[in-house]
Amino acid sequence: MKFVALILALAATPLAAQDGGAAARAAADALEAAAIGLDEADSARDRVKALTETVRAYEDGLAAMREGLRAAAVRETELSKKLAAQEEEVQQFLGVLTALGANAQPQTLLHPQGPLGTARSGMLVAAVTPGLAQQAADLRKDLDEVSALREIQQGAAQTLKKGLSGAQEARTALSKAIADRKDLPRRFTEDPIKIAILISATETLQGFASGLSEITEDEAPITTTRIDDRMGLLPLPVRGVILRQAGEADAAGVKRPGIVMATQPQALVTAPVAATIRYNGPLLDYGLVTILEPQADLLLVLAGLDAVYGEIGQVLPEGSPVGVMGGAMQLNNTSSAGEGGGAGRSETLYIEVREGDAPVDPLLWFATDKG
Repeated sequence: MKFVALILALAATPLAAQDGGAAARAAADALEAAAIGLDEADSARDRVKALTETVRAYEDGLAAMREGLRAAAVRETELSKKLAAQEEEVQQFLGVLTALGANAQPQTLLHPQGPLGTARSGMLVAAVTPGLAQQAADLRKDLDEVSALREIQQGAAQTLKKGLSGAQEARTALSKAIADRKDLPRRFTEDPIKIAILISATETLQGFASGLSEITEDEAPITTTRIDDRMGLLPLPVRGVILRQAGEADAAGVKRPGIVMATQPQALVTAPVAATIRYNGPLLDYGLVTILEPQADLLLVLAGLDAVYGEIGQVLPEGSPVGVMGGAMQLNNTSSAGEGGGAGRSETLYIEVREGDAPVDPLLWFATDKG
């Protein structure tokens, strides 16, 4: 779809290469493109895929808009401080310009010491006037930029409001499309009684994962292609930043073998690779959990979701939605804190990867900017 190209172009442009105003304007265009994508999704052959792309486009557009507004606010503050620091100098400068007049020429300025003094003063003014003109141009540029940045920020509220509304509409449509989907293959049928017994008898995630193979009926051999050659290349299942590495203690001193990612509220979580849904639902103190099996003896555990999609036993294509994060999208979430530091990312997703019966560092499998 056409809007995807715009989103990719926006994401490919480093923020450092954009001024705050340009970033905000580009993000507004991306949100408009996402709205077009939402309309186009109704007629798409694979509506779930189209709506997934639309939701992600809204997420990227909203994040870019907030980052652009933060950059605009920082730039405006810098210029305002600069102008305030130069206030006395600017007043003197304006006084000189007023005294000279708009069309002052060296030969029209008379000097009390006669022709020689007039010639010397004319030479001085001729040398100074270009510098004054440049100062005037620089001052006008700064004032115009401040005015433009304020105008962008004042108009951004409506753009953000429309973007949030469109994102929610896209998520609602996606939930319905997933519920209506009947074309996914099913590898096995769950046994609710066995699942309930396993959960009640489980005290650890490892114990639960080990018992998963015993709670199914009529299970067919796994048919998905092995993904060993994609180790280190899988996309992360959600947009966000890594808060804790594997084995790193949290605030309570608890260490877990998975990573924790901070995400925006309502962020969409997708399957990083084609996989069978081994489990969907609440588990221990992990909240709502989805466990995916891309290949035999490999499990991806995604915990901390607010809602989960799909049914146990279904085989999902790569990129399929598996759930959404909790929280509420905030209209005024445009603080000056850097996006890369996790500003506005109030939700956390726990990601664990298990090979056989043992956990491994998830970053061995997922592609990140770790270098």
